[in-house]
Amino acid sequence: MNGVFARRRSRLLAMKALRDHYASGEKTFTCPCCGGDSERKQVAEELYVCPKCGYHLPLGAYYRLSTILDPGSFRELNGRISAADPLGFPGYREKLDAAQRKTGLAEAVVTAAGAIDGQKCVVGVMDGRFLMGSMSAAVGEKITLAIECAAKNKLPLILFSASGGARMQEGICSLMQMAKTSAALSRLSKRGQPFISVLTDPTTGGVTASFASLGDIILAEPGARIGFAGPRVIQQTIGETLPEGFQRAEYQDEHGFVDAVVPRERLRETLSRLLRLHGKGERL
Repeated sequence: MNGVFARRRSRLLAMKALRDHYASGEKTFTCPCCGGDSERKQVAEELYVCPKCGYHLPLGAYYRLSTILDPGSFRELNGRISAADPLGFPGYREKLDAAQRKTGLAEAVVTAAGAIDGQKCVVGVMDGRFLMGSMSAAVGEKITLAIECAAKNKLPLILFSASGGARMQEGICSLMQMAKTSAALSRLSKRGQPFISVLTDPTTGGVTASFASLGDIILAEPGARIGFAGPRVIQQTIGETLPEGFQRAEYQDEHGFVDAVVPRERLRETLSRLLRLHGKGERL
């Protein structure tokens, strides 16, 4: 009976994700990158990649999961964990409430157990719509619990990063998550379970400086911004003009920071192949 309800919930979440992306009443879509107009339906069919220039639009966490996991395999982990206000930061509680109402998320990351082509895995997806995907103590806790779930059940781990970095309203409580998630990944590595890190636009700040860069295999979506500080800050610091495309996925690929740049349409296939080659998890 639990399996029936789990499959039903998975379908409802997938439908909600699709409905959220179709929410606009406009029939045409204007790409923020090239300015070209396309039919919104066509953009949706292309997994929200601009048909004219290939620009990869940001995806919500549930929608991303619906494009990666097998239908009916989704089981959310620790879905009720949400941020507190450890420092009593002025206006923070109101911003959290607004973000939760706007996105329908409890926090800036959704973690789940599921399967890709029948291969069991644990997946976490950050959502940039929730306070720029910033890493709070709750985000660090959810990611750490997902890592520990993968270790306990001997499953591969996949994390999709999309973040502006640490959440300033939580100060040191947020920065501590860099060490916390990295330590959890070290324990996972000692158990011999693979960790695939997928960098999407943008992956910056403390997320880049911690778990996002610790993957056994690091993939990136085309055009994703990947770095610690922003280009303007770097230019002002070093007093030099940065090369064209600096911090983009293709530049990072050329310089060995990522293993491959994978278009969204091939991402599920690529992850499936990597799990077959390196995974030790069970099959459904």
